[in-house]
Amino acid sequence: MANSIDITNVVRGFRFVLVETFEEVQGAYLDKGTSLFETLEQITAEQASQPMGNCATIAAHVEHVHYYLKVLEDRMLGNDLSYVNWDTIWETVSTVDATEWDEMKSKLKTTYDRIKAYLDNADTWKGEHELSSMLGIIVHTAHHLGEIRQMMCHLKG
Repeated sequence: MANSIDITNVVRGFRFVLVETFEEVQGAYLDKGTSLFETLEQITAEQASQPMGNCATIAAHVEHVHYYLKVLEDRMLGNDLSYVNWDTIWETVSTVDATEWDEMKSKLKTTYDRIKAYLDNADTWKGEHELSSMLGIIVHTAHHLGEIRQMMCHLKG
């Protein structure tokens, strides 16, 4: 007989780490004040536009996270993914002005809020796409948060 876990418990765990990754430390793995949104509020458009050698800018990382959220949101909803091109952001996003930087962060927050609302309605989930996509969102965003925080360390000397 297979073990099963009530989706409510899965959602509670995912929500705990999702909120920590994006909004505010909950005690899972980040230091206080280092969630993605808290981190981005410390970064100016000028800093977000500074490349690290041949690497992408912080702005490109943020736009990539936003794009990734949109792709996984479409995957969770069963939408067509033929539009996906992972290289576009890395090839096109580099510098941003203050208005573009604020808009970029705002779009990321709006998409994140939709993802979180979808998680809060997990009783309507149909299968493993939702679970694997949500886990991917958490893990992949944590990776880019680490990249951004390392870049900040170099920028601030």
